[in-house]
Order: sequence, then structure tokens, then C-alpha cells
Amino acid sequence: MLEFFLGKRFVILYFVPFIIGLISVLSFQPFNLTIINFIILPLFFYFLVYINKKSKGAYRKKPHKTNLFLFGLMFGFGFYIGGVSWITNSLTFDDNFKVLIPFALILIPLFLSLFTALTTLFVGPHLKFNFISIIIFSGSIAFSDYLRAKLFTGFPWNLWAYSTTWAIEILQILNLTGLYLYNLLVITFFTIPVIIFFRISISRKLLVFSLCILIVLSLYIYGNYEINKNRKILNNVNQSIFVKVISPNFDLQYGLTEREIEERFKKLIRYSDPDKNQKTLFIWPEGVFSGYSFDEVSAFKEMIKNNFSKKHTIIFGSNKLDKKTGKFFNSMIVVNNNFELIQSYEKLKLVPFGEFLPFEKALNNFGLKKITEGHGSFLKGTKNNILKIDKSNILPLICYEIIFTDLIQNSDYDTNLIINISEDGWFGKSIGPDQHFSKSIFRAIENNTFLLRSANQGVSAIIDNKGNIIKQLNRNEAGNIEFEVPLIKSNKIKNDLIFFLLLITYVFIFSIYKEKNAKQ
Repeated sequence: MLEFFLGKRFVILYFVPFIIGLISVLSFQPFNLTIINFIILPLFFYFLVYINKKSKGAYRKKPHKTNLFLFGLMFGFGFYIGGVSWITNSLTFDDNFKVLIPFALILIPLFLSLFTALTTLFVGPHLKFNFISIIIFSGSIAFSDYLRAKLFTGFPWNLWAYSTTWAIEILQILNLTGLYLYNLLVITFFTIPVIIFFRISISRKLLVFSLCILIVLSLYIYGNYEINKNRKILNNVNQSIFVKVISPNFDLQYGLTEREIEERFKKLIRYSDPDKNQKTLFIWPEGVFSGYSFDEVSAFKEMIKNNFSKKHTIIFGSNKLDKKTGKFFNSMIVVNNNFELIQSYEKLKLVPFGEFLPFEKALNNFGLKKITEGHGSFLKGTKNNILKIDKSNILPLICYEIIFTDLIQNSDYDTNLIINISEDGWFGKSIGPDQHFSKSIFRAIENNTFLLRSANQGVSAIIDNKGNIIKQLNRNEAGNIEFEVPLIKSNKIKNDLIFFLLLITYVFIFSIYKEKNAKQ
């Protein structure tokens, strides 16, 4: 019965990969069923080998590589339709965009699936049930993830590494390896159970599993040591800054009236609960005055003057006018108690179609515009400059910039604090806000830096330099969290180099393996 089922080309090339790809989303937040990846990736590997075999028989009516391409495409389609379906929620806020929901639900996952399909097309013909094939398979998947993070503005969402967010002790190796090398290691470990199909002795299989357990245990011991050592270091840090992270839980709404803006200011002040004698950095989220520029909301500055003192500084998200072009930036604004602009950061990684419209003039002729309301396509910032407040050197990240590890690694500045502001109302009740938040834990550990996150309708948190969540406001929870944050110098390692050295090694192994098989 099973052989009959598996012998059906439609089942193997379309149904099976789609289902296992779809199920894999359960390994990420908020589900955190990481254990299923020890089944998903071995099955992925197994069926590629199976298709190789069947392509010489039952599937011979179609070209060999076509079968491999289709399998990868359907696996990726299931993986992305489950993992990024939250994108469609952003199209529900404007009736003009609702017609695009079916296209976004299908076309975006389908496009992203091409990375997986091209990987299986390339590596599939060379896979066999041996250990070198595991290296080739894992290296190819990891390199595919790397390309996805870099090409076409980049979209490093739900790398396999992010399915281990809960394993704080294991994650401590991130500060040594960086994201992409860690992702490679994770993929390799997830794939190891495929050795049950290898024609080797049970004792050798047990030996491999034992070595894997030993490595994981060693990483846990190392991580636990680093966390405990860090507690002692934090107790001896001399410099700190008192912060309040605010989550107002505003409805995602454009076209606010003056009365509504005033009410938002009142709520932000109430949630901030400023103590005029306490030196404090207040962090409000992105999108608190959606669609309005800083100059426009400055009309309400008297409310700030009356409630905050000279000891107070406020950071929040707002649109900022570029007087040279007449266009606007999506900015992180720093103001004093007089609501005067002190510093600002202009967002570097704009969301395609969300914050800017590719080929804007042409598409405007067809009645299309960016999803966010306001001032047309935003201008892109030119550099990831830091914000200097007292003794803190702050690396600013707006919304989904948190998913780009490169923005931190490539910074030319020494930082001792990371601040991420976000408007997660776009995600609605989907899994998007939870997945978005998980990236913050990685950025904190990678850079050995405290990270403060203020997210409207999302998860707001204070995260220490080892990824521990010190305080947290859950989704749709209004209020504030406060903490005396130790200022620790960032320990950035440009570890893409390590990843590429391993890739070179991988290419070398693959070349030898390919040549050896060709001679057989």
C-alpha cells in the first residue's frame, strides 16, 4: 500500500514536499516545535535521493532535473506559504489592495520558492546515502538562505537557525560564528537523522548520534558558562542608562484628526509616567502618528513641555522631511523635553511595496501606490549612523531592519545599545509579530549588546546581551517596562568571512565528490 502511494509521481513531486514544507513552520515561533526539523530535513534529503532513483524508472517520462526542481519548488512553496502568509494581512487595511491578497498569498511564496527549487536542481543529482552528501546538502541549503538574505533587497526571514530561538545556551555560539555559519551548523544537525537510511552498521549510526549529542551538550555547557560569567561582568559595569520602553497598543489608523493626535499624545504621556527628577530615556514605537511628519505633530509640543523635564529624552518613529527633495524619510527621531529635534536616523532597509514602490512612476499610472499612507515612496537613508545620548552609543533599527544582521556588522561605530522600534499592527493576529520578535534575541547575542524593542501591537522587550528577556510586554499589551541598562561595548565580529571559508571548503569537497562519481 505504501509503495503504491509513494509510486505516484504527483504524490512525491507535489503533495509530499508541500506538506512537509508547510509543517516545518511549526518549528518557528510561536510554536517552537524545533524537534520536527529532525524529521523534516531528513525527509527532504531522503526524497531527493528517492527521486534520483525513480527518475531512472517510474518518472522517466519527465527529465530527471525537472523532477528535482518541482520537488524543491513545492517544498519551498509549503514552507513560505505557511511562514510568510502574514504578509497578506497588510493588504486588508485598504480596500484597493484587498484584490491583491490572492496574488500575494501565491506569488510571494512562489518567488521565494525558487531559491529552494534551484538548490534541489543543482545539488539533487549528486545526493546519495553517504556522509559527504549530508555536507553537500546542508551547505547548499545554507548558501541558498544566504543568497535569499542578500539578493533583491534581501529577505532573511525564517532561516532554519531561527527555529532554535528558545535554546539560549546553545545560541551563545552566535557571537563567535555569526548568523549564517550558525544556520549552516543547525541545518547539518537537523539532517543527521537521515543516516538511519544509510547502509552502515548500527554501531556506526549510534556513534554518530552519540557524537552529535556530545557536541550539543558541549555547546550547552559553553553557553551556560558564558551566561554565568556575564552576570558577574554586568555587576561591575560602571556606566548605565535608565530607560522606559512604551507600548501604547494603538490601532493601525491613518487620517488621524487633531483630536485623535492629541489623544495619542495623552496616552503616550500616561504610559510613559515621567518622573521629572529621574534621568530617563523614553522609547516610543514606530507608527504612533502614522502618516504624519515630525513637523506636523510638533504643533502639540506644549504637551511634552508640560510633562517632561530637562532630564528626559524621547525616541520615537516619525516621517521626516528632506528639504532638498521635498520627500520624506521613515526616521527614528530623538527629541528633548521641548520636543526639539536633537538627532535622527533615516531607515536604510525600506520594505518593497510597503514603504516604496519600485518603478513608482510607471506603476502609479496603473493606480498602484505603496501600502503605507502618507508622503509617497520614502527616501532611503544613506548610512547607519549611531545616536549618541549621554554615554550611550545607540545603533538604531526601524521595524524589519532587525532581521538584517549585516546592518549591525557593517556599522563603523562602536555601540553599546541597540534600539528597535516597530509597528507590528500590520501583521494583525497572525504569527508575524512573534516571528519578528524572535530576530531581536539573535541580534542581541550576536553583538553582545543589550537590545530595547518598542513595538506597537507587537512584543516589546528589554533583552540583555546574552539574549535573556529581562522584561516584556506581550502582543496588544499597553504599558511600559523600565530598567537600568548597563552599557556594554558591542563585540561585533564580521563573521561572514568564516562562513565563506567554509563554503570554499564545501565547494572543494563537492568538486572532488562530483569528479569521483563521474569516474564510477
